[in-house]
Formats: sequence, C-alpha cells, structure tokens
Amino acid sequence: MTRLEKYKIILLCVFFSATVQGLAEKTFCFRIYLNTKGISTYNIIDPEQFLSPDAIERRFLHEIPMDEMDFPIAESLINELQEIGFEPVIQSKWLKTIVVETKDSAKVEELKNVAFVDSVQCVWRGENRTEIKPCEEDTLRFFSQDKNLEIEYGYADNQIRMLNGPQLHAKGYKGKNMRIAVIDAGFMNVNRIEAFAELHLLGIHNVTFPNRSLYCDDEHGTKSLSCMAANLPGVMIGTAPDADYLLIKSEDTRGEFPIEEDFWIAAVEYADSFGIDVISSSLGYYKFDGMDSLYTQSDLDGKTAVTSRAAEIAAKKGILIVSSAGNEGFNDWGKITFPSDAEHILTVGAITADKQKSSFSSVGLTADFRIKPDVVALGSNINVISSAGQIQSTNGTSFSAPTVAGLAACLWQAFPLLKNTDIIALIQNSASQSQMPDAQLGYGIPDFIKAYNTARNNELQKF
Repeated sequence: MTRLEKYKIILLCVFFSATVQGLAEKTFCFRIYLNTKGISTYNIIDPEQFLSPDAIERRFLHEIPMDEMDFPIAESLINELQEIGFEPVIQSKWLKTIVVETKDSAKVEELKNVAFVDSVQCVWRGENRTEIKPCEEDTLRFFSQDKNLEIEYGYADNQIRMLNGPQLHAKGYKGKNMRIAVIDAGFMNVNRIEAFAELHLLGIHNVTFPNRSLYCDDEHGTKSLSCMAANLPGVMIGTAPDADYLLIKSEDTRGEFPIEEDFWIAAVEYADSFGIDVISSSLGYYKFDGMDSLYTQSDLDGKTAVTSRAAEIAAKKGILIVSSAGNEGFNDWGKITFPSDAEHILTVGAITADKQKSSFSSVGLTADFRIKPDVVALGSNINVISSAGQIQSTNGTSFSAPTVAGLAACLWQAFPLLKNTDIIALIQNSASQSQMPDAQLGYGIPDFIKAYNTARNNELQKF
C-alpha cells in the first residue's frame, strides 16, 4: 500500500468521525500493518522460547522448519502505540498486524509518523464494542428426547455412510489422539448436552470476548461440533467421536465487521500453539456491515484476503484446515467466500441426499482458476444437535465441512506420518468425480475407505 493510499484510509476514518459528532460516543478499531516486528530477543535454534511443545512437536513430525514468522511482535511496539493513545485489541504475529482501538478516529493521523507503521485500515466502528449482557452458565443437563433408532449412528447414519465413514471407523480409526480445533461463532450449551458428555475437551478460548463463556450464546458451533464429536449411540455419532477438541469463538454475531477477520486469524494462531492437527472452520467473509466492499471476486486468489493468507500459513505449518465453501449460491456473489480460496486447505461444499449440489452451496473456480470447492458432503437436511440437545435438520456448508473434517482426522490417525497435503490429495483422489472435477462439486463426494485403502497400498509398496 502506498503512502497516499494509507492517508486516504486515514482521512476516510476522520471524515466518519466528524459525521457522528454529537451522537452517542463511538469507538473505532484500526488494523495496523507493521513493516517490522521490532527488535527480537528470540532465536530459531531455541524455539521453546516462542512456541509451545505441542506446536514444536507437530513441526518436527512433519519436517517443517522453524522460521521468524513465529516470533512474537515486540512489546516495545505495542507500548509505543499505547503511549500515543491506542489500546491493543488483537494481533497477528504471522501477518505482522495489530488491531488497536480509540474513541477518537482523528488520532489515527498520528500513525503517519510512527516508523514501524506501514499502513492502516479501519476494521470496526460503533458503540459499546465489548459490552455484552452478563453470562451465567447453567448446570442443568440437557438429555436427548429423540427416539433411539437402534442403529449405531442414529440420525447421522445417512450423512456418514455417504462418505463410507463407518467402514473407516470399523478399522479402528475414530480420531483417537487427533487434535481438532473448531473455530466458530459460539458453542451454546455444549457443556450441558448429553451427546457431548464424552467429549474429549482440550480447552476453550473466546477470542472475541475473552472474559465471557463461549457456552452462553449462539448455537452455530454447537451444531458444527455435533457433526464430528457427538457420541450418543442410537441418536447421533459424529465422524470423529474419539478426537480431542479445542473450541474457539471468533465471531461477534451482533454484526459483521472486518475485525472478525482478525479474530479468526488470532484463533488459528492460538490453535497452532496447541499443536492442533485439524482446524474445522464454518465461517466465511466477503462483505461487511455499513462499509464499502473490501473484496471483489478477483481477490479469490488465495493470496489477497487476510484470512486466506493466514490459512495458507497455517497449512504450511502442517495444519489441515477444512473450511466451509459458503452459502452464497442464492445471492449475487455466488462464489466461495474467504478463506476457502486458500490453495492448501480443504474446502467443502454441500449436496442433497440424492447427491445433487445444494442450491445454496457456493461455487468456484478461484480467480486463478483452481478447483474449489475441493469436495462435497451432505449439507441439505443434514441432522445436527441443537443447543437444546435435540436432533435438528438444517442446511449449510457449515455442516458438510465438519462432517468431512472429522473423517479427515480419522484418516490421518491411520497414517500419522503423512503430511496435511497428502491427506487432502487422498481425499480428492478418492472422490466421485476425481477424473473430471468442476466448479460445482469440485472432485465430488469423497470415499474415505477408498482413501484409506490407497494410503495403505502406498504404505505397503514402500516395503
């Protein structure tokens, strides 16, 4: 970004500030792009200083070199921003960004003279950003009232069998010791629902509202999680019931602002710090409330949107990201959303029970003519667990993606020495239209037992 462009962004924010004088007090958040992380005290040969043991172990297992991208941003830079009146909100060590907040948007002019500031973007404006109703967790348990179908997978049977998941499970691979992070809008009542009583929980983290429980509002993540982690025989068993889960809230569901991109990126970096193997993300971005469009379809190149760039970095760190393609098939955008355009992640669209593309499911290709979505799974009338602990039929790539993510983790459990890109290739090559992929269904419907057999044969051929 040129200096002129940088100043234009600043002046737009100043103008906005002037137009709201006399109204209720507003605050503004700015994403600051840095040209340096500051003077580092870290050394690549001593990664324990800046990476967790689990993150180091994953890099070592998959022969991923350490690099300076993992160095934290120097505290001195953050302190300098505080001294001139900006409060830090969130940061990304990978992208070298810091989001700061101020009540006076005109103060952003002072950033012109800060040597380490490259450019600035307004990512939030409004009243009471962090004010939200108090949240008290209820301990009352939700027990399923659904009829027991007396079949192992219960109401999830069709959606799992479509991918030959039961056959992979029968081999003994249900996700044990695989670490899955679920990045979503909220996980209402997950701690109270019978279907999650056996959940292997690594931890929880609320990026958006750090002091608030993520069990109190929004059931989107509850439903997404159930596709993988539900474990109530006869009612619902997910695709990776034995995996270990990290639950991360990164959305502010009161609106849609670019700051949520920053929260998502922070969630991915947090997941990396846990040594996570797989990230299931049913979130997508392309337009924001009350702001001019930041993106066009020509930006769907995997290199432009900040979330797509972070997803690609995570992939290079060895994490398998499984992302929903988006539900934009009905509107003018139509295409996949960010970060599902990232090259080395697995993007999942939705189909109906008769294996036709769901009308709402976003399509490809990417701007640089790559196949996306990669694969598809049931997303129309798919059964999930609601925040009331009951089976609910719903629609969305938000649920086809975690269905695939869970089985991808099980496949990786079977072949732990494979890389994330190997797992993606196995899934693509197993799919129903792997020989003729298209922009609607990508490589088609994956067959996980076929993927397993291919990997097993490849393994045997080495000896």
